[in-house]
Amino acid sequence: MHAFSNGRPAAAEPSVSLAPSPVVFQRLLLWLSPAALLTVWAVASQQGWFPRQILVPPATVLDAGVELWQSGELWLHLQDSLRRLLAGFLAGALGGLAFGTAMGLSRAVEQSFGPLFHALRQVPSIAFIPMLILLLGVEESFKIVIVAKAAFFPVALATADAVHGIPRGYFDVARAYRLPLPLLLRRVVLPATVPPVVTGLRISLGRSWMVLVAAELLAADSGIGQMMEMGRQMFRLDIVLLGVVVTGLVGFALDRGFRAIEARLAGWQRA
Repeated sequence: MHAFSNGRPAAAEPSVSLAPSPVVFQRLLLWLSPAALLTVWAVASQQGWFPRQILVPPATVLDAGVELWQSGELWLHLQDSLRRLLAGFLAGALGGLAFGTAMGLSRAVEQSFGPLFHALRQVPSIAFIPMLILLLGVEESFKIVIVAKAAFFPVALATADAVHGIPRGYFDVARAYRLPLPLLLRRVVLPATVPPVVTGLRISLGRSWMVLVAAELLAADSGIGQMMEMGRQMFRLDIVLLGVVVTGLVGFALDRGFRAIEARLAGWQRA
């Protein structure tokens, strides 16, 4: 074939790239670390690097999961845990939003309650479990309160920092037009603080889930944590590891869901 036709260079044939697209490569990377961990786990259990009483094979954990799912026990435990998480997280997040907004807008509120707030948020939620058990017992209220505490502080801190980050000129314009507080919150505070507040909600949701499972391990009659504790008492390490896997999968799903919301809100804010 001639390189020139009628005095013009011939069009170059399109080249076909065999390299994987960035999206495919990212999806492969997403599954790389879980596959590597599963492989190491299977090899370690097969080669006997640890006693079978400590590390059971992945296939045994899968069989335990199928057994508990078919009997309905796994779903009941998961349902109870998610119900407690939803109730406690909603209470703590709404309280954190209200308190963080008040602390961000009012210097008097920040000076009055800020030192106590920053001192209490440094205390791990697990440290409150003995006191809450004495006050509330081991009923549902105890689990909901400990989850609400875990959710409250990250949301309140993220909200207060987001409100502090709003340019002062916005508030000067609002004062010049004498905007009432509900309109100020809707027109000024909300659009400027949604993305960082959603980040705070994502962080607090992950912490709330971990605190809830820990609380169920210590004092509960149902839930994923209690399922793991019962497995430990019966020397069923497959059930214990099943609880670990379920806890990680649920936490991962919650985090990915909030990350998707963050991405949508970031695009909305740029638009």
